[in-house]
Amino acid sequence: MVAGRRSFEGMLPVADLPRLVDALAKDSGEVAYNLDFEQGQLGGPELHVRLAARLTLECQRTLQLFEWPVEVDTRLGLLAEEEDAAALPGECEPLLLDHGALQPRRVIEDELLLALPLVPVKPGSEALQGERSTPGQAPQDAEREEAVTHPFADLRELLETHKKHR
Repeated sequence: MVAGRRSFEGMLPVADLPRLVDALAKDSGEVAYNLDFEQGQLGGPELHVRLAARLTLECQRTLQLFEWPVEVDTRLGLLAEEEDAAALPGECEPLLLDHGALQPRRVIEDELLLALPLVPVKPGSEALQGERSTPGQAPQDAEREEAVTHPFADLRELLETHKKHR
């Protein structure tokens, strides 16, 4: 495929990518893909991957669904052995072939998974004004914590004073 500079392009339903569907709120939509097999700058085989999709995620702040636009444009160096990764140019990510075979659908799914945010947050869903919580702590708890006195905070000073008077 590389020697012949083969290209594949088309549309792939999101529902046909089970690992990706597990990370989404809905399995609707399609992925536009363009896969170009090329000779790299150093002569090794490369795969130029371009993807475009609008994926439905759930905002972890508001729990509302929203569409996340994904644009992927990456180059993958096709490797038969892991040791060959050191010879790849800097802009190329290594892709280890499974017994010399490439599964385009799996490559597309992997690249889309890598493009997803770690914690989906809907754009424009800013934190509540005046919210000063630490991660994992509700805003009300942060305010309540500021108002709480710590009755044992001066215990060390009292103990030291007591030792001096003995």
